[in-house]
Amino acid sequence: MAIPPVQGNDFQGLSRAVQSLGSDVYGFQEVDHFLPRSQSRPQMRDIAETLSARDWAMAPSVIGTPGEKWRTLKRDEPELITNASSHSEVMHECYGIGIVSKIPVRSWHRLNLGNSPVGMPLVVPGDETGKGKIRFIYVKDEPRIALAAVLENGWTVVNTHLSFVPGFNLAQLRRIKKWATKLAKETGTQAIVMGDLNLPKNLPVMGSQWNSLVTQNTYPSWGAKIQFDYILSESLHSAGSHPISHSPTGISDHLPVGVEIPK
Repeated sequence: MAIPPVQGNDFQGLSRAVQSLGSDVYGFQEVDHFLPRSQSRPQMRDIAETLSARDWAMAPSVIGTPGEKWRTLKRDEPELITNASSHSEVMHECYGIGIVSKIPVRSWHRLNLGNSPVGMPLVVPGDETGKGKIRFIYVKDEPRIALAAVLENGWTVVNTHLSFVPGFNLAQLRRIKKWATKLAKETGTQAIVMGDLNLPKNLPVMGSQWNSLVTQNTYPSWGAKIQFDYILSESLHSAGSHPISHSPTGISDHLPVGVEIPK
């Protein structure tokens, strides 16, 4: 689920939204971590505390605020911020993706995917209600990453937010699938890849052994006409899992997707 900047002091809105999802593992995109536009809050830690989840991680893609002033990470800056991070690491101002898990996490992993050298003009809605004025703006692509949580229950969950540049995002997804398969083999687990892939219809699974466990239009949340958000598996088929339908959360321009996997 994409998280927008927190407006004013509406932390309760974010808490209500995540509680309404009722999941054991959550993947988030567009995560702010101590950025002024979100009241300088650590969003993944806040969500973990709301859900009484011990394990959480935030993987910064940039230092600063996307669309405004940002830079790439330096070598001495942490690539992962978790519940076990030191105080100095947790206080970093950054933006990226995150995972919160009620299931104990054995290990965290990160894959750097780079960014497209060219941006694109994108249609941007005025707000999350669909009533704001639509704008066309040129957007520079930011570095993209994948974050993996190896869980104690035998699954590896990979979360990502791919580039919006056609072709480049497909190449990124191919890298993630290979990485997820390798990681699952090394850890004796099964892999799931989820997130905002910025790819429509069947493109995320076309020409591969991966299956989409959810078929649902997810964007925009106030009248979804296209699917950008997926949960993919190489070992499971949609018939062996149960998609969970979610209503708009009221805080994001994407609809959340969910799936129940039988034990």
